[in-house]
Amino acid sequence: MLETFKIKDKYLETSVLTHWERIMGKTISSRTTEIYIRNKKLFIRINSAALKQELVQSKEKIIQLINEEMSAEVIKEVVFI
Repeated sequence: MLETFKIKDKYLETSVLTHWERIMGKTISSRTTEIYIRNKKLFIRINSAALKQELVQSKEKIIQLINEEMSAEVIKEVVFI
C-alpha cells in the first residue's frame, strides 16, 4: 500500500528518526541535537566534539546499522553538521 501511494521512502525515513535511540543507543541519542534526512542523506548534529569525531570515522557502520534495521536502503550518506 505504501508503494502504491509512493510514500514508502518517507515512511522509512520517519521510522529512522523515530527509532534513532534504539538504533544508535542512548548515549549517542542524548547527544544528538538535530537529525533529518534529505535525498537519502542523513544529517546529524552532535553536541560533543569527541563523539562527533568518533562517529565521523564510523559513517559506514552507521549507514549499515540503519539500513539493516529498516530492511531497506534508506541512507546512502551521513553528513555531520
